[in-house]
Amino acid sequence: MKKHLFIVLAAVISLFSSCAEDDAAIGLSGLKVSQSYVALPIEGGSTDITIESKSEWIITGNDKADWLTISTTQGPQGESKITFSADEAVDGRSVELKLSSANETQNLTIMQGLPVISEATCAEVIAGPEKKIYKVTGVVSNISNTVYGNWNIVDATGKVYVYGTLDAKGNEKNFASLGLEEGDEVTIQGPKESYQGTPQLKNVTVLKINKSLIKVDSVYNDVLPVEGGIFEAYIITKGDGVSVEIPEDAKEWLSIVSIDQNGTDACVKFQAARNEGGDRSTSITFRTTDGKKDYTSKTELSQKGAIVEATVAEFIAAEVGATQYRISGVVTKIANEKYGNIYIKDFSGDVYIYGIKDFADSNIKEGDIVTLVGPRAEYRGTPQMTNAVAEEVKNVKAVTVAEFLEKEENSSQYYQLTGTVSNIANTVYGNFDIADESGKVYVYGLLTGWNGASKQFESLGIVEGDKITICGVRASYRDSDQVGSGFFISKVTE
Repeated sequence: MKKHLFIVLAAVISLFSSCAEDDAAIGLSGLKVSQSYVALPIEGGSTDITIESKSEWIITGNDKADWLTISTTQGPQGESKITFSADEAVDGRSVELKLSSANETQNLTIMQGLPVISEATCAEVIAGPEKKIYKVTGVVSNISNTVYGNWNIVDATGKVYVYGTLDAKGNEKNFASLGLEEGDEVTIQGPKESYQGTPQLKNVTVLKINKSLIKVDSVYNDVLPVEGGIFEAYIITKGDGVSVEIPEDAKEWLSIVSIDQNGTDACVKFQAARNEGGDRSTSITFRTTDGKKDYTSKTELSQKGAIVEATVAEFIAAEVGATQYRISGVVTKIANEKYGNIYIKDFSGDVYIYGIKDFADSNIKEGDIVTLVGPRAEYRGTPQMTNAVAEEVKNVKAVTVAEFLEKEENSSQYYQLTGTVSNIANTVYGNFDIADESGKVYVYGLLTGWNGASKQFESLGIVEGDKITICGVRASYRDSDQVGSGFFISKVTE
């Protein structure tokens, strides 16, 4: 086999040499190259060519080959030497470059080895080397982008993500023209290029399409309410009957009511039970056969979950699971601005939030009051909420006493104040003065924290002379300025 491959390589190199001699002999009036076909060894290496130009020159097209290194892509008139280099390649590869000078252009073909396309299963693609070109046959699943053509190819050994699908003419962003649907059997060809450790096939070419004998034509009620109800899937099938597969983890809440088939049309009805937990979803598979091969099509079903109102302490005490909780509190620390990892605190305690969806758009900052929805999770035994959704954000502004007094009265705008406690007038509700270097203001009642209890001021252990941080709105009573709707955040330690 190696002997035959050597003979083929020798023939290709000989062809390149012949073409190069012809090109050099004919040339262009103001631009000549020693060879227009450059062969690089598969194990890696370099090859030089010489350019003779009557004007400045430039090489373009190398942006399509990140594997190729060119010693220089532009130069002056006269004679120049260029070196093309590449590391060892798993498979053969090539690129077409353009050498331009004044109004003349010379094409350059750079090849490294001979392309070898390997037929493989999904498992073999996952285990195989990067940059290698694979031919895979499988079923189209989970189409996630209908412009670029991003989807999963599935066979008996596993699945591989396809990132980009070329149309019949080799163009990108025209996936819809192929008419591919989930459940179709296809043969594709393309290079493996992993992304963040996940194997994928990039910009594949579709070589063969075997249309599925079954597809989901439409659905009714695919987003069910908390109370449950009937979900219907309308199927078109050209195979022998219809069977349904419900995932094991969904069988306890989802069941088949009936399968009615009339010719090629079928309707499958499902009953979903009331959802006492958090949001849930499942993927239902429909199957048919022609006696030789099985065909499948899938649809998604989701059901809204009940959201449990909870204090931070109640959330911490809950079990890990999918149940959705709604908690509110003051943001005491932002641990990661990219992912939205924060700490929040209410009157009952504080908890870590591991990730807030669309955090960058929420404009959440320390001191703000947030209402979040998410499941109870934990990491190494420490409670946390994950993948939270910010339902509400109350923007809180940190101000001095003087700045606070300049604000207009507003029952919805909260301010954060830090100062020293004096003149405690009521130890039940918490009426006192808070002062900083800019002045003092009267606090009319202080809750034990966000959503905390009133008439519990003594439980905070605050005495005159303590430095504290509180939050409240700008208010007044009989023309006397004061902090209204105030709640305790923390004692400030010097």
